[in-house]
Amino acid sequence: MVANATLNVQNSYYVASAAPSPERPQLHGERSADLVVIGGGCTGLSAALHAAEAGMSVLLLEAGRIGWGASGRNGGQMITGLRQSPGQLVETYGREMAKELFQATAEGRRLMEELIVKHAIACDFKPTGHLTAAVKPSDLDWMKEEADLLAEVFDYPSVRVVQAADIRAEVDSPLYCGGYLDEKGAHLHPLNYTLGLARAAEQAGVRLFEQSPAIKIEDGARVVVRTAAGTVTAAHAVIACDALIDGLEPALASRIMPVGSYIAATEPLGERADALIPHDRAVADTLFSLHYFRLSADKRLLFSGGERYLPHHPKDIAATVMRHLPRVFPQLKGVKADYGWGGLVSVTPTRLPHFGRMGNRYFAHGYSGEGVILSSLAGKLLAEALAGQAGRFDLFAKIAPPPFPGGTRFRYPLYVLAMLWFALRDRI
Repeated sequence: MVANATLNVQNSYYVASAAPSPERPQLHGERSADLVVIGGGCTGLSAALHAAEAGMSVLLLEAGRIGWGASGRNGGQMITGLRQSPGQLVETYGREMAKELFQATAEGRRLMEELIVKHAIACDFKPTGHLTAAVKPSDLDWMKEEADLLAEVFDYPSVRVVQAADIRAEVDSPLYCGGYLDEKGAHLHPLNYTLGLARAAEQAGVRLFEQSPAIKIEDGARVVVRTAAGTVTAAHAVIACDALIDGLEPALASRIMPVGSYIAATEPLGERADALIPHDRAVADTLFSLHYFRLSADKRLLFSGGERYLPHHPKDIAATVMRHLPRVFPQLKGVKADYGWGGLVSVTPTRLPHFGRMGNRYFAHGYSGEGVILSSLAGKLLAEALAGQAGRFDLFAKIAPPPFPGGTRFRYPLYVLAMLWFALRDRI
């Protein structure tokens, strides 16, 4: 695993408003543990915390700073479910398995709230709901079907359809003609949440090391992880690198595709902010190259637009994102962005996560845009599997996605062609 290109994360709104967090040491010399975790985001930290609470000795390696990967730079939207819709899950896996998968993600939502309360994590947690905003009138048809399915089959009656006449009371934008509101959705400051998990993990006895990228994993009776300056020998390893796995595990890298996603934070909007999203929901729309946005605690609009499928990232992230803002909120034309940053999101061919094990190495990644909840849940399920209770972990392993066509060498150009087509269809 190598450190990610910064994509200006050091100047992000999240870093600027982060809780104090100490720098952890770099790994030097030889260490041993029951479990070595590779990756200091929410997957790795949740796995480390839960494993330590179960009595394991745990050492965690982070290539850069704790939380500076996707876990600390994402949209902060807590969305119950998977990237495939409930209807798609039922069609592919049947009602019983689809319900188990969905209910596991609902537990992930509860888990996050429990962790926030238990460990007193100050992360601007807002359980104010999540709105999927409809761009086309026909979106309301499938939204109604999904809401009915969730209530009748999944025992999840928290979703309702917002009709065209009522959508402006939810989000004051001319782009949308209705929506799909999950009252149990939420949003938070993702970096502060991640740093809170790190603090909790340390208090549970986890040893955290930063600036310590894993460069090689060796199999055997015990797993050996090597960095440039040290070695960790452990009974088990958890690989929690997600989009930053690079060449560390090519077999895992072939199942995911890193995609650039970018966010801008406007200047504080004051009273205007409340008029934009009156109930302080987290919002995402139904475009393939979607917009997603929410309000920060200090009344900024955190807005994402313009996912990038080409290999080069924009030089001016804030300007690139803000070009999309007037389409959603024309009343904000001329508003300035104080921050702009980006990161890599991993997607899979099926848009379902990839859980599994290879000998004494366990892994979870490929959340495809649903990682805020799934990463914390994955960490708990990884810890359960390590403790010999693998039933729920194996449930997710059953939906493992195939490798991308073309392998690691040709997957990117093929993916780019497909994504550019869908992005063009949005514009048309």
